[in-house]
Amino acid sequence: MFFHNHIEDYENPKRQYEEEVLVLDDLDEVYKLVLHNDDVHTFDYVIDSLIEICKHTLEQAEQCTILVHLKGKCTVKTGSIDLLKPMHEKLLSRELTSEIV
Repeated sequence: MFFHNHIEDYENPKRQYEEEVLVLDDLDEVYKLVLHNDDVHTFDYVIDSLIEICKHTLEQAEQCTILVHLKGKCTVKTGSIDLLKPMHEKLLSRELTSEIV
């Protein structure tokens, strides 16, 4: 999305990336969407929900589901409140327990 005409940006893409990340951090606070464990839903149900709602890959969804099972909770997405709130509401509508912190 950003277009740079400076030759040093092409020579040092890491520096360009770090500068863009700093700008994003200044503009928006980062929140976490945390999924909690329950004794009701199957692994497949949770995996499918994470893929559909949070746009996880199969591998991401499997890893998060295992972490939720073993640790009791897992951060499944980070971002702005505007990004996370609809995901949180969709997880709740599927009777999964999540929170934004």
